[in-house]
Amino acid sequence: MDYKGALRDAIKGVKSEGRYRVFADIVRRQGAYPEAVQYDGIDQRGIVVWCSNDYLCMSQHPKVIAAMHETLDTVGAGSGGTRNISGTTHYHVVLERELADLHRKEAALLFTSGYISNDATLSTLGKLLPGCVIFSDELNHASMIEGIKRGAGSKQIWRHNDVAHLEELLAKSDPSVPKVVAFESVYSMDGDIAPIGEICDLAKKYGALTYLDEVHAVGLYGPRGGGVAERDGVMDKVDIIEGTLAKGFGIMGGYIAASADVVDCVRTFAPGFIFTTSLSPVIVAGATASVRHLKASTVEREKHQERAAALKSLLVSRGLPVMPSESHIVPVMVGDAALCKQVSDALLKDYGIYVQPINFPTVPRGTERLRFTPSPQHTDVLMHQLADALEKVWADYNLRRAA
Repeated sequence: MDYKGALRDAIKGVKSEGRYRVFADIVRRQGAYPEAVQYDGIDQRGIVVWCSNDYLCMSQHPKVIAAMHETLDTVGAGSGGTRNISGTTHYHVVLERELADLHRKEAALLFTSGYISNDATLSTLGKLLPGCVIFSDELNHASMIEGIKRGAGSKQIWRHNDVAHLEELLAKSDPSVPKVVAFESVYSMDGDIAPIGEICDLAKKYGALTYLDEVHAVGLYGPRGGGVAERDGVMDKVDIIEGTLAKGFGIMGGYIAASADVVDCVRTFAPGFIFTTSLSPVIVAGATASVRHLKASTVEREKHQERAAALKSLLVSRGLPVMPSESHIVPVMVGDAALCKQVSDALLKDYGIYVQPINFPTVPRGTERLRFTPSPQHTDVLMHQLADALEKVWADYNLRRAA
């Protein structure tokens, strides 16, 4: 077997489609975000970051940084092991209480990432509920899809945000079979939002549990940052809420919030929880400070929404093909993988604007795009510089303008 040849051929295929990923080597500047420094060999230069999921810049917040410094000085860097052996600290317990309170649930459980929390929880539900059928929105995140695959049950895919199609599938299912309806609140590549209340009412009608991924919404929506379900007043209808600490809250890690029974079962049976070292107390302390701050402060959320709306309006006024988006996500259509990469490269090289191309398999082929995530710190000046650069690059590559 020519192992090297087989592996090189796999990469060659991706490169031939124009969707080979190249990671930009950057260092963000504390206190100066969205400014950063790009390393290119021995050279360094300033750039502006336009594609971070640190939506509210909470990784830069003084309270968060102070909490992490204090914890590092108090307990050191690492957690010491898995939660089951020596990796449960008081910091973990406190944060889980804060997250349960945020979502008005009985309990919460921390994971090392949002990906792991989805994978571990959905696969565990599929194994523990005999004959379980999981009804999955067709645009669910890869981590949800992977978790559903690894469960012992079956799955049914319903058309994106199509409540009528979901009911059609639920109505055909055996009433005695356990069911879980799994979906997201904010879909991060298109920026649209699920009708959470309608989906939950439908699930209850057919005896199904609801599993809601709020990773692109926690911290960003709702009076206390509880997500779109809190904003819409339907948080009590959702059985299991999954979230992340790496986006709106600006740190890292994932979690679920649910009934004590659900949390206890996932804690007890999920390999993705049991067999991995727990989050560092330093990270957990920073996340706790962020969650607490955003429960009380609405300033960041309000500014974030204003900045997103401002960028959408500006890019539309320039005739750029901004895709419809109900949320803070600002996607701009390119429609070709190779071109999307070329445009991204040109923006970085010629204008110091860092935005990664979004290609297959993250989005369907033919819908490749640039995905902008303006933060409260992206000024009008930066937005106009971005719009000017996009107009020039669109002209250089003869790209399609808005209709």
